[in-house]
Amino acid sequence: MKKILAVATAAVFALGACETMDEGQRRTATGAGVGAAAGAAIGALGNDSNRGRGAAAGAAIGAAAGALGGFIWNKRMESQQKQIQQQTQGTGVEVTRTADNRLQINIPGDIAFDTGQAAIRPNFRTALDNFAQSLQQNPSSAVTIVGHTDGTGSSATNETLSLQRADATRDYLVSRGVASNRFSIDGRGSREPIASNDTDAGRARNRRVEIFLGDRDA
Repeated sequence: MKKILAVATAAVFALGACETMDEGQRRTATGAGVGAAAGAAIGALGNDSNRGRGAAAGAAIGAAAGALGGFIWNKRMESQQKQIQQQTQGTGVEVTRTADNRLQINIPGDIAFDTGQAAIRPNFRTALDNFAQSLQQNPSSAVTIVGHTDGTGSSATNETLSLQRADATRDYLVSRGVASNRFSIDGRGSREPIASNDTDAGRARNRRVEIFLGDRDA
C-alpha cells in the first residue's frame, strides 16, 4: 500500500508541475501522471504477495502509455512536414518534429516582420499562403502560435510585441480561409531565448514566431 501511495503522490506532483510547462509538455506530463496513477491501481489488484511489485510495474507501464497520449504522428503529419519544408525551402524557416508528436515551425522574426513591428512582411506572405492551404487540407489539426522577442526593450514592450506577432500570424491565416477556432496564441516576450542576446545573430534567432501543429486523429 505504501508503494501505491508513493506512486499516486508522484502522479499528483507531476500534474502540479504542469503549470510551469508549455502546452505540449503539459499534455505529455498530464498523460504520464494519469497513466501512472491508473497503472498503479490496476497493478494493485493482484494477490498480497505480488501487489507491491504489480503496482510499481503497472505504474511504470501506465506512465509510459499516458505520456504517449495526445497528439498522433501518422502519415498525414509526415506528409505535412515534407510539404511545409518544401514550401519554405531557402527562407530560413525550420520545420521539426517535437517529442509530443507535433510539427514545430520556427519562423525567424526578421524574415516575417520588420524589427520592432508586428505587420507581416509582403515577401513572407506566399509561404503563409501555402501553409494556409496545408491547414485547409488537414482540418483535424490544432494550431498553436507563440511569439517571441529578443532581449532588447522593456519586458512590457516585449510581451506586447510577441503577442501581437502571434496574433498577426493567426489573423493572416484566418484571412486565407483557416477556421479561427483551430488556433490558440501566446506571447512569451524575451523569456525563452534560443540564442545569446549579446550578438546580432543571436538576437535575430530569438526574434521569432513558433507554430505548433498537432493531429489528434488516428
